[in-house]
Amino acid sequence: MKNHFFLLLLLIIGSKSYSQNALFVPDTLSGTNFVLTMHEDSVQFFPGNKSHTYAFNGNHYLGPTLFFQQGSNVNIVVHNQISDTTTVHWHGIHVPAIWDGGPYSEIMPGDSWNPQFTIMDHAAMYWYHPHPDTKTAKQAIKGAAGLIIVRDPIEAALILPRQYGVDDIPLVVQSQQYDSLNQALPRGMQDSTLLVNGTLNPFLNVPSQIVRLRLLNASGERTFNFGFSGNMSFHQIGSDGGLLDVPYLTNRVRLGPGERAEVLLNLSSMNGQTFYLMSYASELTMGVQGGPTMPMPLGYPNMNSPLNGVDFNILQLHVGAQTAQPILSIPSVLIANNLLNPANANCTRTIRFTADSAMVMDGPFYFNDSTFNMERIDYQIPINNIEIWKLINETMVAHPFHIHDVQFYLMDRNGALPVEGERGRKDVVLVPPGDSVTFITQFTDYADSLMPYMYHCHILMHEDDGMMGQFVVMPASVGVNELNKPYTNVCAYPNPTINFTTIKTPSGIGEYQLNVENMIGQLVYSIIGNQEEQFLNTTEWPRGMYFIKIHNSRYRQSVKIIVR
Repeated sequence: MKNHFFLLLLLIIGSKSYSQNALFVPDTLSGTNFVLTMHEDSVQFFPGNKSHTYAFNGNHYLGPTLFFQQGSNVNIVVHNQISDTTTVHWHGIHVPAIWDGGPYSEIMPGDSWNPQFTIMDHAAMYWYHPHPDTKTAKQAIKGAAGLIIVRDPIEAALILPRQYGVDDIPLVVQSQQYDSLNQALPRGMQDSTLLVNGTLNPFLNVPSQIVRLRLLNASGERTFNFGFSGNMSFHQIGSDGGLLDVPYLTNRVRLGPGERAEVLLNLSSMNGQTFYLMSYASELTMGVQGGPTMPMPLGYPNMNSPLNGVDFNILQLHVGAQTAQPILSIPSVLIANNLLNPANANCTRTIRFTADSAMVMDGPFYFNDSTFNMERIDYQIPINNIEIWKLINETMVAHPFHIHDVQFYLMDRNGALPVEGERGRKDVVLVPPGDSVTFITQFTDYADSLMPYMYHCHILMHEDDGMMGQFVVMPASVGVNELNKPYTNVCAYPNPTINFTTIKTPSGIGEYQLNVENMIGQLVYSIIGNQEEQFLNTTEWPRGMYFIKIHNSRYRQSVKIIVR
């Protein structure tokens, strides 16, 4: 730890609060029927003004932890009681595109959304958070997020800590910047306030036995290099989407925004001792947000947070007596991950991370030189395709790449095997400047030629600025010739709309059937037309997303519209 740590600590909390606070552990919901109500709230983090927050279900910050059982069918009702349009994305969960909660699944103020899906995921910790186009940072950074813990029979057969909040502790770690009025800044790059489960300056009492910590980096942009004081070793047992094959003995786990890890600590001989969860940020490389600050030319935004490039404490842990039935050993074997064979891959895709120039540090950033466009589908992927994706970072900034719908396995980092902690199921991978990463995945179970999934940088301001793309998983009935056609040659304007929209079709297609369906497939409007422009009055349509489907004997296309 660097000598100026205590000076740093004073810089961070000196004008705010010296008191320590017991770590808040989110309450839980379990079963198959869930109700989540997003609402506006406030928290007295600092003296003076309260900080405006978003939360779920009566909490002041964050939401309840949802317990899902693999194989169960869940029914979720989400109520939007904030004064803004929102969505809820089930980060890492394998769901049909229509229930994924991306930018298309808007929930208007005062409205509700009712996703229903089967839990097909492996035991792990996932999370939920808003995902509206251009407003994800604004909402997620204010506390509109919560955890999901999936149980499955394989994990249940292992002897592991599972007493939620006692020896199985969820940790939502965030680094934020607040303005002079104590309000969180969605684009704050001088972040120096640390929250764990929404708690400022937290401490936690843990028993002297095997303790399981579930780590989530929910920051807008900061990467954490997690470890413990005294370079204490621990075993990493899981990554984003499931357990590793065997516990990985280490003393560091680096997590970019959106990444998760599960670790086991053996505290059986530490009764009465105190230690810290830390970030060893001095070991991060330049260009990784949280590492040493890169010198910025005159006129560029200030990114010099006092947390950058130094080691700092995150959570104080006090070790006390054992519980009645303590776990005192760590399994030597966990699960058998079924790795995909690269020889069976149907295709390889390359995604370059780019910017307008090498000096860009705060965005905008792009994928393959293109910014996000809701009217453009970047990839049409046939159902059951096994694909290799190569990510190449040509910018000066590290980017955590997240893909919806699937979990993937890393094949290499810069041509070398990834560290053991990254050899499990993943849905986010941090790609430092100049690096390349290759992963393999398969697109199974859910096909929908209209509703896309997202892939994006999980630095929230980069995502909101357009570092995002989208893909559809195409049904097996779609032939090769249809896949090779331009996906969108029908357009709608204005879109989104309030009272009307005009549908423009290509010239020369002749008479066609135009059907309008809502998000659950109900037909709300139908007409036979032959004009290139068809006017639709949407005044009486409930708010939400609709699919405009146009077809005849030789032509079939569709477009999505949002009615506000």
